[in-house]
Amino acid sequence: MTPLADLGVAIALFASTNIDDVFVLIGFFSDPRYRPRQIVVGQCLGIAALVLASLAGALLSLVVPPAWLGLLGLVPVALGSRRLLALRADAEDEVGTGTASFGNALAVAGVTIANGGDNLGIYTPVFATSSAPRLLLFVAAFAVMTALWLGLAHWLVHHPALGAPIRRIGRVATPVVLIGIGAMVLVEAGTLSWVTGWASPDD
Repeated sequence: MTPLADLGVAIALFASTNIDDVFVLIGFFSDPRYRPRQIVVGQCLGIAALVLASLAGALLSLVVPPAWLGLLGLVPVALGSRRLLALRADAEDEVGTGTASFGNALAVAGVTIANGGDNLGIYTPVFATSSAPRLLLFVAAFAVMTALWLGLAHWLVHHPALGAPIRRIGRVATPVVLIGIGAMVLVEAGTLSWVTGWASPDD
């Protein structure tokens, strides 16, 4: 892939796994007990923890054949498929903001991490099949996207009428993006070729 294409993948990765964080951040920014600085620090700590955990998991690629590790690409495919089914049944769970009562940066970080199961499942296989320059690009893009997410949430707090249509768009787009990312991991890791008998996992 070209750097521009990798940048697009990084943006899609972050957006698809953090669309619900926008609504969590809106809850924090709407609560007068939280200072903006606490929310910014907490969100950055939470995202950093998720990225580091995913990078640690990606180190398994040093001892595990990439085609085997690529099976983790089934995780985003499964998550995306589940969300599509939930959309069809109109039963998608809403993200709550009840944890906002903790009132400090660590609480924000804790919510981000607790809400990051999808992040770990999706980032790890992508990181494991990426080169060092690509990983650096991803980390840099995630840092910029985190700042954009914070700015967007802060802006939306002052325009609450925009929340409903954004939620509807996110519900439709996120499952499709997740499935696409999972398919990309399966192809790039050679897992699809291995499973279909075109290559061995050690090639």
